[in-house]
Amino acid sequence: MNNEIIFAGFGGQGILFAGKLLSYAVMLSGYEVSWMPSYGPEMRGGTANCHVTISDEQISSPMIISPGILVSMNKPSYDKFAHTVSAGGTIINDSTLFEAQTDGAKCVNIPASRIALDCNAHKLANMVMIGKIIKETGILTLDSIMEALAKTVPSSKADLIELNKRMIMTGYETV
Repeated sequence: MNNEIIFAGFGGQGILFAGKLLSYAVMLSGYEVSWMPSYGPEMRGGTANCHVTISDEQISSPMIISPGILVSMNKPSYDKFAHTVSAGGTIINDSTLFEAQTDGAKCVNIPASRIALDCNAHKLANMVMIGKIIKETGILTLDSIMEALAKTVPSSKADLIELNKRMIMTGYETV
């Protein structure tokens, strides 16, 4: 197995945490993983992305040139990375503001930000996207991501674990 994923969006959308959560779940499942974050100096409101490579063999580089999966949380991120997605790859896009379309990759549009807002969890669109990634790709099981969530959320925010789980399930179940 070899999956290369780029998560991309604005700072403050939980891009780095989503990548870290997926990476931790993959590690707990016994696979090799690399996680490489990147963010602009502006932090919140600036651009953020992270590269996650999942493999059953040793990973030689954390850099991803042509991802099999792109998770885009906004149009600038989509514009920056959509053309890099490998033929036959998948783009999972937060369609709250725009619908992604491409010729070379499968596009999965999910209004993650709107769903999170409707559930009174406006900062958890990233967890909606995690649920959709699991559903669309089968990379992990829901159990593995839930186990990783319990281990990656800091104890100071333990009260948010159940809400995060609910948002992951919402993303997983959204058609």
